[in-house]
Amino acid sequence: MVSPGPLRLAAFALVLSAFAGTALAAEPETSKGDKPQSEKTAVDRPLGVVELFTSQGCSSCPPADEFFAELAGKDNIIALAYHVNYWDYLGWQDTLSTKENTERQYDYMRAFNSRSVYTPQAVINGRNHVNGASRKEVDGALARLDRTGEGMRVGIKVSRTSDRVMIDAGDAGNGPSDAHVVIVYFDPPQTISIGQGENSGRSLTYWNAVSDIQTAGMWHGKAQRYELPMTEIAKRGGCAVLLQSVGKDGMPGPILGAAFIRKPEPL
Repeated sequence: MVSPGPLRLAAFALVLSAFAGTALAAEPETSKGDKPQSEKTAVDRPLGVVELFTSQGCSSCPPADEFFAELAGKDNIIALAYHVNYWDYLGWQDTLSTKENTERQYDYMRAFNSRSVYTPQAVINGRNHVNGASRKEVDGALARLDRTGEGMRVGIKVSRTSDRVMIDAGDAGNGPSDAHVVIVYFDPPQTISIGQGENSGRSLTYWNAVSDIQTAGMWHGKAQRYELPMTEIAKRGGCAVLLQSVGKDGMPGPILGAAFIRKPEPL
């Protein structure tokens, strides 16, 4: 499916304070938010990032949403679902869509020199796009990018104390030197009963539906630390950290590193 026309670009809010960090003594790791702060997971570089652009009003999207639920359950994949709003005119307003999600897809369209957007679209590592309902295409793209060195090249370590989350982006060595630190908030899983439109009468469960996108600051190829108040995480379903390069025209580029920040469990 193809959207009716382009939208304006997103303006992301700056929410984190960043300060230069010392070089990391060990390879960065990603900490699970539901573990004590002294514990870390063994996964510091996920296989890749899958950004699914989907809509409750798109008849082609349910198979992609079901496959995406599997991806969201994998520890080694950062899976994010962006619900878009350009299919709302078909009779059902997507309850999880935002203008910013739609704008991000249009930004990718320009970055890929494409002529249109479509759903379901899966953008892999910010580098290419495939049919989001095709397991073969998504899995193939992840494996190919990992094999060619276009996967997660920069480790990200996430740790926490009682009142803050620390995000340590690693050193790129001889690799890329500039990227944005992007924080992507998402909702917990939820089941939606769709009353009208192409999927009328269906109840579908959606995972990791993106609710907000914010840029934290810049990373310049060297180890650096960023901080986020724990209160921001506690009131959300969770969030992901993306280290994403940006072109001179402001369009999103390859994602160099990524990690999840999990919502702490209540005491």
